[in-house]
Amino acid sequence: MKIKSSTMDKVFVTCNTIFLVLFVTITLYPVLNTVALSFNDGIDAVRGGIHLWPRIFTLSNYKTVLHQQNILTGAVVSVARTVLGTIFALVTNALLAYIISRKRFLFRSQLSLFWVITMYVNGGMIPTLVLYRNMNLTNSYAGLIMVYAGSSGLGYLICKGFFDTVPVALREAAKLDGASEARIFFQIVIPMSRPILVYTIISSFLTPWTDFVMAKMILNSGVSSDWTVAIGLYNMLQKAL
Repeated sequence: MKIKSSTMDKVFVTCNTIFLVLFVTITLYPVLNTVALSFNDGIDAVRGGIHLWPRIFTLSNYKTVLHQQNILTGAVVSVARTVLGTIFALVTNALLAYIISRKRFLFRSQLSLFWVITMYVNGGMIPTLVLYRNMNLTNSYAGLIMVYAGSSGLGYLICKGFFDTVPVALREAAKLDGASEARIFFQIVIPMSRPILVYTIISSFLTPWTDFVMAKMILNSGVSSDWTVAIGLYNMLQKAL
């Protein structure tokens, strides 16, 4: 039997559809405009007036970028750094959040407060650079990966809040059946926490992929020929200007 929609339901669906269409349009337009500009002749693009389609189609912009020194190496470094950093951040987030979500953990309140404090009070970039330099992690892939491998206090707290929603009865039942903590974590908690794991992967991926400042401080604090994509594009623009 088909349920008849009321007038208010139709109004809501219509308004919601219009809002979502406008939202998607506003979100996608800058991306499509950038793509159109990238395929347009550079001198002609200065005139403006290009929106969703290039006026003078060319591949010379991409040829110029790909022929830059170390740009392909920078792409490999950026991908490797982002993937490894995301994996480390996911593992540390999930493990530490699970430990803190355990009601019987002795210092769960103190550690939660400690992570909240680190969200608002931190040493900043200069102390981080000094620490990495004293540990001989500057101009190294290890330092480049580790700087974002631990994620943030907010990531731990969000994961911990989601793990708190997993019914304690399931854990206790598995414990009575002889399951170890590792088995409970991997076979009960993790499968029920896929949404927060996806969120953690996305949030941990975006920061190192688009990062420029920390990567430049770590890789260029001495003499380094290894770049990320952001540093390579910055150097290209510096030469052009």
